[in-house]
Amino acid sequence: MKKTKKIIEDPNDDLLPEYEIDYKQVKRNPYYHKNRTFIEIDEEIAKTFKSSENINKILKSIIKSLPKSSAAM
Repeated sequence: MKKTKKIIEDPNDDLLPEYEIDYKQVKRNPYYHKNRTFIEIDEEIAKTFKSSENINKILKSIIKSLPKSSAAM
């Protein structure tokens, strides 16, 4: 016999049935990495660099060259 889901009617639930999520079938975001921050850069800058690693390398070298009391930090 096939199992059927029990539908629980909640008068406070205003979520439409097509938006109900079966969390057993949810897959983790493959692009998620802990402690990762995304920033928007200008298109001309993005075209200059071939990868995010190159951008990070340049930014890290700039950060190292800044004085410790720099306002940019």
